[in-house]
Amino acid sequence: MPKTIYILNGPNLNLLGQREPEIYGTTTLADIEVACAGKCTTAGYDMSFHQSNIEGEIVEQIQEAGRKGVAVIINAAAYTHTSVAIYDALKTLNIPVIEVHISQPASRESFRQQSFIAPVATGSISGFGTNSYLLAIDAAIDILK
Repeated sequence: MPKTIYILNGPNLNLLGQREPEIYGTTTLADIEVACAGKCTTAGYDMSFHQSNIEGEIVEQIQEAGRKGVAVIINAAAYTHTSVAIYDALKTLNIPVIEVHISQPASRESFRQQSFIAPVATGSISGFGTNSYLLAIDAAIDILK
């Protein structure tokens, strides 16, 4: 049975590389996917990488990860601060969940400082730019050992 790490991305992350580069840098989501795929493959894991601007699609991916995956890495983006549906879906999982953010939400606007993901996550990694994803893969693999 494949060991698949699900990497899920929320709204507007498809605009990485062009959206607020002073905060998010110039790396695209496609670049992040390539880097994550290489890291997962090297470690002997498959990867399922998804982005959606639609909350329900993210919930469906979380549910699939619960059936088929060994870990979830999620950058829920703006849904981090608003989505009870994503919180509820993540709460059902019996696999590691790593919350990821490119920026450091605690140093940004006050509404970004509340996370609906953190209470149901195994851990959170933020503020390391796009490297946050690679650190999350390391964390997930370490937990799975």
